[in-house]
Amino acid sequence: MPPVYGDPYAVLGLTRSATAAEIKHAYFALVRTYPPEREPAMFKRVRAAYERLRDPQQRIEADMLLFERWPASDRTRRASTLDLTLQHADIIAAARSLTDLSRSDWRDVFEPVKI
Repeated sequence: MPPVYGDPYAVLGLTRSATAAEIKHAYFALVRTYPPEREPAMFKRVRAAYERLRDPQQRIEADMLLFERWPASDRTRRASTLDLTLQHADIIAAARSLTDLSRSDWRDVFEPVKI
C-alpha cells in the first residue's frame, strides 16, 4: 500500500463528492503537470492520493479517516432562564413524595396488636 499523504482529495484538487471519472481525470491532469522525471516528490503525492481514491474500499477508509467539521447551525439559541423561586405547590409535592400519608391501602396491611 502506498504511503498516505494527508487529504487525498486536496492533493488531487477535488471535493469528496467526486466521481471515479473525475478522480481519474484529475490524476492524469496532475501527472502531466508534475511528471516523475521533473518533480518526483509531487508525483509521489499525486500517485498515493490516486491509489487511495481509485479503489472503492480504500476510498471508504480514506473518507472515514478524514476529519470533517460539523456544519454550523443557522438556528439562533435563546439564553435559558433558571427559575429558582420556591412555590407552594413545590413544597406540597415534596412533602407528598417523601411521606406515605396519602396511602389509602393501609387498612389492608394493618394487623392489630395482640396483647
